[in-house]
Amino acid sequence: MQAVDVIIVGAGAAGLMCALTAAQRGRRVLVLDHANKAGKKILMSGGGRCNFTNMYTEPDNFLSNNSHFCKSALARYTQWDFLEMVQRHQIAYHEKKLGQLFCDNKASDILEMLLSECADAGATIQLNTPVNTIQAHADGFTLQCNKQTFKCQSLVIASGGLSIPTLGASGFGYQVAEQFGHKILPTRAGLVPFTMTDPQLKEFCTALSGTAVDDCVVQCNGQSFKEDLLFTHRGLSGPVILQISSYWQPGDSIGIDLLSDRDASTWLLEQQAQHPNLELKTILSECFTRKMAQLLCEHWFTNTPLKQYNTKQLTEIGERLNNWQLTPSGTEGYRTAEVTLGGVDTQEVSSKTMQSQKQDNLYFIGEVLDVSGHLGGFNFQWAWASGHAAGSVI
Repeated sequence: MQAVDVIIVGAGAAGLMCALTAAQRGRRVLVLDHANKAGKKILMSGGGRCNFTNMYTEPDNFLSNNSHFCKSALARYTQWDFLEMVQRHQIAYHEKKLGQLFCDNKASDILEMLLSECADAGATIQLNTPVNTIQAHADGFTLQCNKQTFKCQSLVIASGGLSIPTLGASGFGYQVAEQFGHKILPTRAGLVPFTMTDPQLKEFCTALSGTAVDDCVVQCNGQSFKEDLLFTHRGLSGPVILQISSYWQPGDSIGIDLLSDRDASTWLLEQQAQHPNLELKTILSECFTRKMAQLLCEHWFTNTPLKQYNTKQLTEIGERLNNWQLTPSGTEGYRTAEVTLGGVDTQEVSSKTMQSQKQDNLYFIGEVLDVSGHLGGFNFQWAWASGHAAGSVI
């Protein structure tokens, strides 16, 4: 039996941050992961460049049934704290937009930094080691992992959620939480593309697959985001759709403003006065691709010279461009979701230490908790902050 002070289950962003923080305090730390490689989600994030944090991180950027829970950890380990480590390791980075910080080179720069910090502090990482059983004792925990047995004083669950199962995601963390009496709030895919089954909608989206529309505003359930939209052969994607998907529930409609920089009705009437002989699709092609302008006319409107529309007709066309109402049939699910919404109920976890209120010396960090960030580096910042919070006390 191998005995250590701390065992962390999960060698992802939160687990590695927790490991290096605890090991730097002189704790004997062992990280276990069933995968064959550490930090797989880090490596694929941000298109391979890792959007590792956001300069404008605030508690309002996070969804949770307990909205105050994230405040303490985020305040005590900020985006600037993580950035200091990035700069110390001389990792080149840039702001892409909206405070999103990306590596100039590749996501592995961030993973190598975390692994280097763990190694320097003396934390051990053991891969290909699934945990089969966990037993609690008065002085800690015993973990059975195939033919190996481990004992620890403190146990940290950093195993993530259900998103992207091809990277090894599983419900392990929820099972552990339930084993020790924790409530699991309903989980669902977040930051995920929408799918369409309505024949006309699907035909429209498929015909425009690969077409992007800049700076759309999408609204649902009192929330709105302004970002780029992308049509796919399954439905709708792009940053603005991923953002709003976390607030959408099955059956909800969404409103899309395809021309958020103008009142489309007023603009069309102005165009009619200035260019009465131009066709509608020609005018629309100033704002969209020619193909999209043509398809809008084929699916939504008729295509004639502007002078042939009356004021009411142009106003209605403009209103639809500014407020396209549709009801997605669903999402692409955990297969492509960037996060899992829901999870371990934070009402039963200390916001300062991440320790379970049901079981002494048991901690939950990262995505397994009911805390999910917006798109743009916020989920990584939650991983760093929650990992640091637990690592500072275990």
